[in-house]
Amino acid sequence: MYPEAPPGSVIQSDIPARLDALAWSSWHRRVIIALGITWILDGLEASLIANLAPTLGDPRALGLRAAQLGLANSVYLLGQVGGAILFGRLTDRFGRKRLFLVTLGLYLGATAATGLASSFGVFALFRLLAGAGIGGEYAAINSAIDELIPARIRGQIDLAINGSYWVGVAAGAGLSVLFLNPRFLPIEIGWRLVFGLGALLGLVILLVRRDVPESPRWLLMHGYLREAHTTMTAIEARVRGASIPTPDAIAPKILDVTVSGAASWSHVVRTLFYRYPQRTALGIALMVAQAFFYNAIFFS
Repeated sequence: MYPEAPPGSVIQSDIPARLDALAWSSWHRRVIIALGITWILDGLEASLIANLAPTLGDPRALGLRAAQLGLANSVYLLGQVGGAILFGRLTDRFGRKRLFLVTLGLYLGATAATGLASSFGVFALFRLLAGAGIGGEYAAINSAIDELIPARIRGQIDLAINGSYWVGVAAGAGLSVLFLNPRFLPIEIGWRLVFGLGALLGLVILLVRRDVPESPRWLLMHGYLREAHTTMTAIEARVRGASIPTPDAIAPKILDVTVSGAASWSHVVRTLFYRYPQRTALGIALMVAQAFFYNAIFFS
């Protein structure tokens, strides 16, 4: 796959209009399930780790001290931030599809390895990597969903997907009752199975995600015009009953698209602090409040 348009060139395309004109379909639902499951995974992780704290402090498990448990939580959150920044950049450069397979693969491997940890150092290292995988998922998945879902329902879908985090929290609490209860499983085995189950769930999702296409919008922005058209045509073929516009209907909606490639840091800064400063301030206030109260105070 080679770009047909160099960075800085302006092209005309009807692909954004065709994506927004698609009727809601089972294909959209499959994409949401394959991608949106990330938030359930994160909720599952947060709930399980919070409930695991007493078990991990038991000498029959890892025998961690309270300070080590708090540090392990902090390392996981640090991994999320680092993963979001690193993989967000790579997502812009190499595409959504590649990265949401890579980030989920990283989470899967690190979570499985966490269940095999024999010391605090190894445990903390793999918690860091698992957090990086989840953080990278946020960057790749939010981008893919925003670019594949029609604009008229995008806000509703984003809210629903992000709200699924609490499904994971509830599932983690339920699993804790079974796996962390010494009446059902020995303490030295139950906590390891918890991480194994998270890895197994990640593996199932990885298999489902293979059929999710690259974002046609990303392909356009990087100059892959032929691939963008081929991908868009394939999506329309899979969306049965979609209201695909006729050429006459599309004509007024042809847009001028600048082939920009990966966004630079200066572009990000200008967008956040010069173009939308009030939205940025609101977003930061909400995220800081959520991180401080939930992740810091109530996490464990």
